[in-house]
Amino acid sequence: MQYPYYPYNFYTRTSDTELTADGQLQVSVFDTNQGRPIENAEVKITPRGDNSKILNSEITDMSGETASINLAAPALSFSQTSESEVRPYSEYDLIVTAPNHRDVLIEGVQILPDCIAQQNVLMHSNKENNEFETIIIEDNTLWGHFPPKIAEDEIKELPPTSGFVVLPEVVIPEFIVVHMGRPTDTTAPNHYVPFKDYIKSVASSEIYANWPEETLKANILAIISFTLNRVFTEWYRGKRS
Repeated sequence: MQYPYYPYNFYTRTSDTELTADGQLQVSVFDTNQGRPIENAEVKITPRGDNSKILNSEITDMSGETASINLAAPALSFSQTSESEVRPYSEYDLIVTAPNHRDVLIEGVQILPDCIAQQNVLMHSNKENNEFETIIIEDNTLWGHFPPKIAEDEIKELPPTSGFVVLPEVVIPEFIVVHMGRPTDTTAPNHYVPFKDYIKSVASSEIYANWPEETLKANILAIISFTLNRVFTEWYRGKRS
């Protein structure tokens, strides 16, 4: 399926207020090649953009997990509305190191009050290259300023070719194909993302985890419905006949 391409965001609003509440973070570290948990990986937590100041340091257990770490966050009230003029989450950077693995730097991990952020880290086995692999987490779409969504026709004509366009039966796909560019950009890569991971990633970037449970359910069901609609109908983007 095609996914709107946002190369960067327009960040203009007030960034922070006093961090008067607490959120939590738990980090899970895995080996990319073997899929196994990495024990004794070191996870350092630093302020956003200042990796010289270590706020906390944790070592992963045999399951590749750290203990839950308390971190400062803004007051809960800021995340209970989509119209807040104050960023409702705090941001931190993670530096993850493990023997015989390439170091990982994750920038912009988001911490909301009164909930646990779970951050998975995949590390590549690499004994020689000591360069960091850098991953940047963009702003939640409720807070960041992004270009408008690419306009689409509500009704799209079917391609003049044979074969199924609407799937013959209802199935939950194992993977979602995410096109990393504009629909017309044939040079942009396609990535195969597990369906559950795709839904979790979209949900975590479009809603706040500390919303009421029924609100979370309603939003996640809407995301699933929209995604499956795209999978089942395969909207046609070719030229009109």
